[in-house]
Amino acid sequence: MTAANGPNRLKAKLTAGETVTAFMVTMPSVAMAQVLSASGVDCLIIDMEHGPIDIATVHAMVAATRGTEATPIVRVPWTEHWLVKPVLDTGAMGINFPMISTAEMARASVAALRYPPDGVRGVAPSYAPLRWGLGMADYLRQANREMLNVITIEDTEAVHNLDAILAVPGIDVVAIASFDLSMSLGVPGQLDHPKLTALVAEAEVKVKRADIPLAGVALTAEAALAKRASGYQMLLVGFDVHLVEGAARGAVAAAKAGAVTPG
Repeated sequence: MTAANGPNRLKAKLTAGETVTAFMVTMPSVAMAQVLSASGVDCLIIDMEHGPIDIATVHAMVAATRGTEATPIVRVPWTEHWLVKPVLDTGAMGINFPMISTAEMARASVAALRYPPDGVRGVAPSYAPLRWGLGMADYLRQANREMLNVITIEDTEAVHNLDAILAVPGIDVVAIASFDLSMSLGVPGQLDHPKLTALVAEAEVKVKRADIPLAGVALTAEAALAKRASGYQMLLVGFDVHLVEGAARGAVAAAKAGAVTPG
């Protein structure tokens, strides 16, 4: 079985040059994972870095994606392999590593995803083969090849070191976090600041030169068109908190707008 028809549908689409969509899920909610997975989105990124989500809930949220088009990716708090190991054993099909700023960190991310001799992941009976729809022997044969490695570039050091980072074999997607880069530059939230736009452009050039898919935030149709025109393949199209908050405020506003004023 090749990567093109392997169990990781998201990796196959990216390899084929397709554009994919993702939701970031910060709520520790199996129901939220189930609802978002049924939307037709290509990927859920379950956020253990900023969301209050524990490993048992990650397991249940990963399981909730089965039978849908949504590939479960988990964002871990750091690149330590002992943080990654139990997440992979839940059946996650990839990891999003935050704050990758050196080639050494990039190599650590690659090693954490793979069984020896290619990495440092430990082998044990787990739930991963069940989520992948494979027997244990087939899972062990395919996991190293099929696992998706998404690294996030979030500070100026990372951009300066990006050529060395991207020279590390085993990086599948590079996410450029503009808001965090703005913090690193001392212009927090100023997404149109010349310093930030120049730094993002520098990162984009380096990633494209390495022929690795780019990921970025695109919360509107206009932003998605702009990102696609700039060569981005993975579009983060929503955050669960914002989606729920926006829908809730809209429902309340609609009800109030339709209310009859007494008198």
